[in-house]
Amino acid sequence: MSRSVVIVDAVRTPFGKAGSLYAGTRADDLIVRAIRGLLERNPKVDPKTIDDVAIAAATQSGDQGMNIGRSAALLSGLPNSVPGYSIDRWCAGALTAVTTVAGSIAMGAYDVAIAGGVEHMGNHPMGEGVDPNPRYLAEKIVSTDALAMGNTAENLHDRFPTITKERADRYALNSQLKTAAAYEAGIIQKDLIPTATRNPELGWSVATVDEPPRPGTTMEALAALKTPFRPGGRVTPGNAAGLNDGATAALVMAEDKAIELGLTIKARMVTFAFAGVEPEIMGYGPVPSTIKALDKAGLSIEDIGLFEVNEAFAVQVLSFLEYFGIADDDPRVNPVGGAIAVGHPLASSGVRLILNLARGFEARPEVRYGITTMCIGLGMGGTIIWENPNFKGGK
Repeated sequence: MSRSVVIVDAVRTPFGKAGSLYAGTRADDLIVRAIRGLLERNPKVDPKTIDDVAIAAATQSGDQGMNIGRSAALLSGLPNSVPGYSIDRWCAGALTAVTTVAGSIAMGAYDVAIAGGVEHMGNHPMGEGVDPNPRYLAEKIVSTDALAMGNTAENLHDRFPTITKERADRYALNSQLKTAAAYEAGIIQKDLIPTATRNPELGWSVATVDEPPRPGTTMEALAALKTPFRPGGRVTPGNAAGLNDGATAALVMAEDKAIELGLTIKARMVTFAFAGVEPEIMGYGPVPSTIKALDKAGLSIEDIGLFEVNEAFAVQVLSFLEYFGIADDDPRVNPVGGAIAVGHPLASSGVRLILNLARGFEARPEVRYGITTMCIGLGMGGTIIWENPNFKGGK
């Protein structure tokens, strides 16, 4: 048995700089706000009919522990009868939450599910509590670089010398400019759920926009930044995603159920794939995962009209574009900017890509297929191919 799987809606909290905007906010409260906001926007969905809640976090301890999926379901006010579970595929956590519940829907076990992710990197710095097995290094399973994401990005620059620091900085600048333009057009705000914040000195407030974007960025400012991972390197805080706090949630449903409820379909899943690469060049993962997904779908890269590629590092996106012969500034790629500007709260970012793609589908009925893809620590990539429900002909 196989049913068509669709995204009915997706939302996120505004993203903050790690330990800044949400310094006084718990991680579980961020994901609870996202889930509540999602359900408030979709009153036709009876909470009792939700079959499961899959929530990702890369660090599953403290306020991101306690089986964050079940905890978030309970704290969101969902009935006790709605179960939940947690997922960890590092940066692709929310993406994997979506594909996991989609598989259950496709086989007929579920009708409706919530999938999302949360990462409070202020409360849980990257690598907190990690204890790599000594065999990794002793048996040369990986190099030391594989355990530091910035070093893997420098390795990608080494592997592809045509991807210069100037190209990476130019790509990063464009991400900032596209994000600023999208804010000016009111596109990004449509999917942000206002979220309470608390500052010990200023008291309570409400976050309604992302904190990380730097709309005044210039090439000169980017060129002057230090390269923290290697003397004279090419990776800087300006051409990489920052350390961030935030949460995302998506309503994933069987298409026949969505039609029955009279809900708007934002994206239809075609297929998905995950793939592995050398851990030392982690950022190259989206290339084989996309090749694999395209093959499964019987499509070619020329069939894809929109791309949402997670901007963990500019070089990682550029290596993907270079492989597929796509220009650095191709307007099909991240049309409203990406993680370099708005941030990358690790396990939450997969759903941000999906909601951006859904908005792209809405604005471009001539586009039939789009992809969301991202690199993953220890050498992996994940790709989902989506079909535009608004397709009116074209590519």
